[in-house]
Amino acid sequence: MKAAADAAAETETASWQKLKEELIAAAPSLGIDKIGFASAEPFLELKQILLDHRAKGFESGFEEPDIDKRTHPELIFDGPRSIVSFAVAYPSKLANPPRSEPGAYRGMISRSSWGEDYHHVLRSRMSRLEDYIRERVPDARMESMVDTGALADRAVAERAGIGWSGKNCAIITPEWGSWVYLGEMITNIPFPPDVPVTEQCGDCTLCIDACPTGALVGPGQLNASRCVSFVTQTKGFVSDELKRKIGNRLYGCDTCQVVCPKNKGKNWTHQPELQPDPETVKPLLLPLVGIGNRAFKERYGRSAAAWRGKKPIERNAIIALGNFRDASALPALIERLQRDERPAIRGTAAWAIGRIGGEQAAAALREAQREERDAEALAEVERALAALSGGAGADAQAGAEPVAGERYSEAGTGETR
Repeated sequence: MKAAADAAAETETASWQKLKEELIAAAPSLGIDKIGFASAEPFLELKQILLDHRAKGFESGFEEPDIDKRTHPELIFDGPRSIVSFAVAYPSKLANPPRSEPGAYRGMISRSSWGEDYHHVLRSRMSRLEDYIRERVPDARMESMVDTGALADRAVAERAGIGWSGKNCAIITPEWGSWVYLGEMITNIPFPPDVPVTEQCGDCTLCIDACPTGALVGPGQLNASRCVSFVTQTKGFVSDELKRKIGNRLYGCDTCQVVCPKNKGKNWTHQPELQPDPETVKPLLLPLVGIGNRAFKERYGRSAAAWRGKKPIERNAIIALGNFRDASALPALIERLQRDERPAIRGTAAWAIGRIGGEQAAAALREAQREERDAEALAEVERALAALSGGAGADAQAGAEPVAGERYSEAGTGETR
């Protein structure tokens, strides 16, 4: 009896191994660049990491709040047997990127938001994968997710052998670097698991050293509240320090990936939906100030950068103009200061106006000081005035490094310094 049971188990395992090999072979035709397989056991080690992360106040607020759901697949899927992880590579380089010029300065959108919204792209790939499996296993149960799911994408990818978790908190694949989107699918199919990739960062700390705000507080440890990528997605006021660190980034930050040696020379152009329009991902800043909802939706509605609406990108454009000290932007900024209904936009415009300086700027700020009724916006106005006069409260402005231009990396777009 036992021998027969063992033989049946071996046959079943061989059957799932064969299907696994078929999926690996079919992945490129499904639009998937790498696929891996993990057990559906709880992520107990990750749970403690997440608890420590929360205790230190390092969360962004965008995560699934229930840590048990993030680490116990059985809480979100009845009877999970394995998790399929996959990666889709995206481009890192712009062909002939437009350049900033005085009076025509540009901002930058991070590479992960180039092309069509990756959530939609990956979901279409997931649907193809599910259809492929269902044709072969009609009674298979599957639940796919990307980014917004409860599970931690990177933990699944690491367990499934997609890549290792780098010191910059990104999954770094041997083949594609870290320029990959991740998704996963929980299933009741007991696929044989893959072996995790051994960590290969070694002694390198380039990403930690290059982080603009020191948000990478240690290898694989991120204080999200200080991460420029997170800050550019918030909707409220931003501290003077972080406004200067944002530079001309409109959405996201690529610094820790650009400096990574594992990404050197890697640029992927084989996924047509993910290819960028240079004028969209490196746009002129001034047209974004006061942009209407319709115009914003027409331009960015298909991008992942639009998920928080126009306000963060418009605010960040104002910050960038202040960092560039673009005097030609004063009329538009003064209009925002005087007429915008949103306190955070008025306050940010005041900061930028103070950075640009001059008598026109001072006159506009003095008028705003008399008229402003929002406490936070008024505080921005008064700090800007103090900076112009060189008085108390000017330290934040006086100590800032002017943005003189852009330094272009080998990957094709720049980070302001």
